[in-house]
Amino acid sequence: MNKLAEAGASNRTAVYYGELESPIGPLTLCATDLGLCLIKFGSLAETRESMNKWLKLQVGAVELRPDEEKLAEAKHQLTAYFAGALREFTLPLDMRGTPFQRQVWGALLTIPYGESASYKEIALAVGNQQAVRAVGGANNRNPVPVIVPCHRVIGAAGALVGYAGGLAVKSRLLELEAGQSAQDQTGIYLF
Repeated sequence: MNKLAEAGASNRTAVYYGELESPIGPLTLCATDLGLCLIKFGSLAETRESMNKWLKLQVGAVELRPDEEKLAEAKHQLTAYFAGALREFTLPLDMRGTPFQRQVWGALLTIPYGESASYKEIALAVGNQQAVRAVGGANNRNPVPVIVPCHRVIGAAGALVGYAGGLAVKSRLLELEAGQSAQDQTGIYLF
């Protein structure tokens, strides 16, 4: 490798990737050394193009590396979530977005497991009741769905609207959480 190529390689951000089979279908996960930065609905083969586009836009020059060890904790926590044994993720995240988007994503993290909030309620939570459409846009650009629970945001009057993984996946995630919450109320706990 020549010195110019070596210099260019050192300016690239390492991004570790892998796949997880889940009850909602395959998920492609990406992480930097700072934390999980992207979850895509679908296999690596299905998501590679959109993943590369997002990484180029949000991270810049990257060096993609398959790495099961770097993603092991994310996979473990997601698997526990899908099994109904985990309600709150404790993963380091490398959230890439505008300050407003990050503010909305932070508000999403305050929606309790098994509950939902409207776009208007999230707009109020970020201090701008007129920003309902902007909240929807930020929700749509959430790079780590499921972990940052954008599936818990619903339309006015409880309507299921928009979700990157599709409305069937959104409905499945809400049903999973509602089912676990109902079990808790009957005194059945999973440990």
